[in-house]
Amino acid sequence: MKNLLYLFGFFFFVSASAQEIKWMSMNEALEAQKKTPKKIFMDVYTNWCGPCKLLDKRTFHNKDVVAYVNKNFYAVKFNAEGTEEVHYNDFTYTNPNYNPDRKGRNSQHFFANALKISGYPSIVFFDEKGKLIAPVTGFKTPQQLEIYLKMVHQDDYKKLTSAEAWQSYEESFVGTFTN
Repeated sequence: MKNLLYLFGFFFFVSASAQEIKWMSMNEALEAQKKTPKKIFMDVYTNWCGPCKLLDKRTFHNKDVVAYVNKNFYAVKFNAEGTEEVHYNDFTYTNPNYNPDRKGRNSQHFFANALKISGYPSIVFFDEKGKLIAPVTGFKTPQQLEIYLKMVHQDDYKKLTSAEAWQSYEESFVGTFTN
């Protein structure tokens, strides 16, 4: 019985951890790209942002999102009002105006500012060489996020050069992610 409980506990741990996106820092993702090129999927959030927490809870724990992101991207979680140093394009981005005693909103990190993040949550995509592709602002369900994940991973975004092309792509897209 003890062995059976241990085995059950092990399987529970394995299946629970299998439902997690493998988050890393931007510096870790850029370093990993040097060895194995992959696009970067970045979740830009703040501690006070309700939709950010909802995105994390509902979308980033969806089994289809987890599997697709872990297979095809380096996933980065980045606090847009945090203190992490980010080394990007020969520059070190910081948040020198961060106030640890402040409740709620804080100063925006220079990296979030450089990415022109205007709202939270934002999902930012980078190509295999760390070059910015585009940010996508706002809460997305797994089904709403799927089109962006697949469009970026398959390089379809390179062909979408007009609003009409995006509309056509969006209308013909057939999603497979479930709730």
